[in-house]
Amino acid sequence: MSYDTMTRPTAARGSVRTLRQQEELPLLRDHLLRLDPESRHDRFHGFMDESFIERYAAKCADDGTVIIAYIEDGVVRGAAELHPPGRSPDSQPEIAFSVEATVRRQGVGSILFKKLIAEARAKGYRSLRITTGAQNQAMRALAHKFGANLKFRHGESTGSIDLEPQAQPMPARAAIATPVDAARAMASVNRVYWKMLMRMYGWGRTA
Repeated sequence: MSYDTMTRPTAARGSVRTLRQQEELPLLRDHLLRLDPESRHDRFHGFMDESFIERYAAKCADDGTVIIAYIEDGVVRGAAELHPPGRSPDSQPEIAFSVEATVRRQGVGSILFKKLIAEARAKGYRSLRITTGAQNQAMRALAHKFGANLKFRHGESTGSIDLEPQAQPMPARAAIATPVDAARAMASVNRVYWKMLMRMYGWGRTA
């Protein structure tokens, strides 16, 4: 996914929802087939022909992948994919994103990212894997925005997003003095004062 930096950002006007796997498979497939060569390269980390994309979309419909789509006029223009842990070598759910050129710089990527993270948390996932091409600056920036720490390897950027809630430090509680506390403090001061006087004047010493 790459963005046209010469275009001014505009507000997205479409809707976002989860696709129904089997019956809406053509919507995802057609979206992926519409990606321009650069976007297709970024999405699949290399050039993939139409037959590969058709097989890929069919597999997503069968293996439990959650597809959150950005839709305009009944057409999927952007998609966020949440792949189940079973497809990952380390049993970590993996995410992927694709946005068509016609709807870029409208905040679509951020909208899809937020929805996908909410879906992952609802499923009880603790972390997510994300992989993108090393040259995909827009996807890398978006991943960093949502807390991913990416590492480079073999022309790809791979990282993970921690979904565990971060413990917040407890605020220091201010001490509240009660009347009893104040009386005890005053009594302690008085005892120290009288002991000091007795030492100074020798009171209480035996002859």
